[in-house]
Amino acid sequence: MFTTYEEALEWIHGRLRLGIKPGLKRMEWMMARLGFPEENLKMVHIGGTNGKGSTVAFLRSILQEAGYTVGTFTSPYIEHFNERISINGKPISDEEILNLTNIILPLAEQLEETELGGPTEFEVITAMSFYYFAHHPKVDVVLYEVGLGGRFDSTNIIQPLVSIITNIGLDHTNILGDTYEEIAFEKAGIIKKATPVFTAVKHPGALKVMKDQANIMEAPLYHLGEDFIISDHHSMIKGEVFTLQTATETLKQLEISMIGQHQTENAALAICTAQYLNQAGLYKITERDIRKGLTHTYWPGRFEILSELPLVIIDGAHNDEGITTLVHELSSRFSDRTIHVVFAALKDKKYDKMIAQLDKVASQITFVNFDYPRAAKAEDFLKISQSANKTAVDDWKTYLSEEIQDLKGSDMLVITGSLYFISEVKPFLCCYLKNKTISL
Repeated sequence: MFTTYEEALEWIHGRLRLGIKPGLKRMEWMMARLGFPEENLKMVHIGGTNGKGSTVAFLRSILQEAGYTVGTFTSPYIEHFNERISINGKPISDEEILNLTNIILPLAEQLEETELGGPTEFEVITAMSFYYFAHHPKVDVVLYEVGLGGRFDSTNIIQPLVSIITNIGLDHTNILGDTYEEIAFEKAGIIKKATPVFTAVKHPGALKVMKDQANIMEAPLYHLGEDFIISDHHSMIKGEVFTLQTATETLKQLEISMIGQHQTENAALAICTAQYLNQAGLYKITERDIRKGLTHTYWPGRFEILSELPLVIIDGAHNDEGITTLVHELSSRFSDRTIHVVFAALKDKKYDKMIAQLDKVASQITFVNFDYPRAAKAEDFLKISQSANKTAVDDWKTYLSEEIQDLKGSDMLVITGSLYFISEVKPFLCCYLKNKTISL
């Protein structure tokens, strides 16, 4: 048994050594011994490649505005580990993490002795979340974000009220497959029998896979661009405005405070899901709740402006599609700026295309190392980049503090790449920008 939060967290993170082990058997084994807590929850399941966290945030904010208590399970974290399990946006306490870990620990030790092997870090955290939410009397609904893929993801033991699948891209190809269709098949694994699905998948082949799987499962599928349509979109300085047309109504001049055209798509998925929950009589949600919920939505690390003078932005664009979106926003919003880019990624990513895109918008690009088991080396990025102004740095903290001091009025600093890297950068920069000095 653990006696401190630090001991519990060290044990959880220690499970990373087991890597990624797709499959549901270990989760089912643990749930059986915990009394199947997931069966007592009302849930929405959110999968896809990019936009899962933002979609969770939009839907949570709408449901909260309607007066409901909303649990969320998301990954990875940006500022604090505990935020992965939250209620109404507030991470659970260190004491609760400690208690949950001590509940899961004996199960993990027993499971280790079976042919299934011990649970991974993600499986441990997922099991903790199911137990926690099931024993929290005030939670009205829980939004579960898929960790990896869908079909064999640890969260896929649930029977949700509705499923959401955001856009799909070529990510985790070493596990999920090399084509859009193969990845779509894994993502479509969260589609449940007769359970409605809302999706923003664009790729024709991937969409066909989604529709085929929905037909097999007799699940109604609603597709962005066909069943609900975004129009009249324009960007504001700090957000977006758009109109959403559904089969039953048109919502004009919807405003979101998150930046990027792609965020209108994530918001549309959340809106349509909320409307379904209302129309099905599951929750009472008004248009006012939707509009206010959208404007109040915040999700860290997604084109987030940390400072306006100097202009510093962080964005967890960790795959090709994410970088494409980032480059589009930089080109359309900040074409008059001198853009300094700092980039780090994991070695299991196909980062050659990501770097090629960043080279096009960056006047200066810096590749950095960071402390994570799967992190790629900055020197490897340097060999790929075709930029005339590129460098590799080992100590990113010193580099960033000096770089910010040197920024001129027309300059902007964009830190992007792995969300694990962003989770280290954000608290450091927030402290630095607040105090203008920091102990290195």
